[in-house]
Amino acid sequence: MPFGMADSGFQQSVLNVRNTTTKPLTPKRNMFSYYGSKSKIVNYYPIPKYEKIIEPFAGSARYSLKYWENDILLIDKYPIIVGIWKWLQQCSKNDILKLPKLKAGEKINRDDFDCIEQANFFGYIISAATRNPKLTVSPFGEKKIESELKRIANDLHKIKHWKIEVGDYNDVANQEATWFIDPPYQFGGEHYVKNNKRINFNDLSNWCKNRVGQVIVCENTKADWLPFVPMVEMRGAVHKTTEAIWSNMKTNYDTNQINLFNTKEK
Repeated sequence: MPFGMADSGFQQSVLNVRNTTTKPLTPKRNMFSYYGSKSKIVNYYPIPKYEKIIEPFAGSARYSLKYWENDILLIDKYPIIVGIWKWLQQCSKNDILKLPKLKAGEKINRDDFDCIEQANFFGYIISAATRNPKLTVSPFGEKKIESELKRIANDLHKIKHWKIEVGDYNDVANQEATWFIDPPYQFGGEHYVKNNKRINFNDLSNWCKNRVGQVIVCENTKADWLPFVPMVEMRGAVHKTTEAIWSNMKTNYDTNQINLFNTKEK
């Protein structure tokens, strides 16, 4: 049954501040820093209308973490990511808090950890938004290690009831849910370990259209495998992109495509 009400009025207000994403809209609540995380823009997406949330390209699952009390199913093809999630799900606060507080430039020794999943988790903590676990502590990692570990230790209870599996998006049974679909992007998704070269976007498009329930698909405005509409501009150190969205339900961004078209015509 539908879980949420209509999209939050907050989302209407953000249409007027589409260029103000240099700072997170909410405090960072990732369990680990991962390339392509939606941490800065999670509040822009429609709220879930169903109690069950499925993320078939889970990564750091920022959308599910925002609505963590829901019935959550995470699927990812990258075994390292799934291994970290499963380890976090069963570990204690002490397993997190006892991790070393290293300095920038120091290297970790995987043999010093209780298991490979713990080492891989720490490899994401010591560097920002990376594709693979790192061995050398970055300046960002040194600054954030202690506070991040304390925060994550206190958030472990949020994921105890989740279901987490290794798999392909095609492995997930079609069922009534809010589907938050964040695949490697058609343009820019080549940097993942399980990257866009492994995706048939025509097949993925048909698969998304055939899901039961609420479907939210993430991309940028360069993509053409669904009729995406612009959502919010993201500014990086070198490039800026416009995040886009497709949904099988009405969103507050549906008029953005018309506005963008009219702007180009002038």
